[in-house]
Amino acid sequence: MGDKLSVVDIKATDSKGRWYNIEIQVKEQKYYGQRAIFYLSEAYANQLAESENYDKLRKTIIISLLDFDYFRDDSRYFRRCCYKDFDTGQLYRELDFADLYFVELRKFDKLHKGVTTLLERWITFLNRAAEFDRDSVPEELRDPDILQAIDTIETMSLSAREREYYQSAKKVMRDAEAVMMTAIENAVDNALESRNVEIARTLKANGVSPDLITLSTGLSLEQIEKL
Repeated sequence: MGDKLSVVDIKATDSKGRWYNIEIQVKEQKYYGQRAIFYLSEAYANQLAESENYDKLRKTIIISLLDFDYFRDDSRYFRRCCYKDFDTGQLYRELDFADLYFVELRKFDKLHKGVTTLLERWITFLNRAAEFDRDSVPEELRDPDILQAIDTIETMSLSAREREYYQSAKKVMRDAEAVMMTAIENAVDNALESRNVEIARTLKANGVSPDLITLSTGLSLEQIEKL
């Protein structure tokens, strides 16, 4: 990942009230799974003050960007884990309050000319951030948020004297977090929508009524008819 990026640990909420803990982890950790579950549980529980009720709890998402291979079962670089019915694999709205996302950066082997999705663009950028500046970033990665991230990283790399020309180091950090949160929020929305479409397609193939599919996935009847 190069010297331009150090370990990042971001705690934030988005416009839909979801809670995030986002971490870039460079050094390999044997027990990273336990750590991720611990942070998920901690972030979820810490939402409530002592006098508040459980209805105040909002979905908590842990996103781990790993610069090492953690899962040994296959070569997938992206995986989402959540609570499912053990027998049917069904996802329940009543339990849809926790997600664990893992991105293993080293397993992503596409060249920048082969990237097509927002997630692929960001993984390519994170893997090769040390190689890019605003003038050299490939056309396939010229997303406005990525360009702003490059500007922010370069600003963070300046000397103390050079940083005097900018407002403050804290403002730079806030800008960096805002850029990453926007990109991650969009990526999560896209992943959730894709998941709901896959679930709806499976339910439809098994003869489940459109009304029940709508209730289970949040898709409209028109969207279900087109599947």
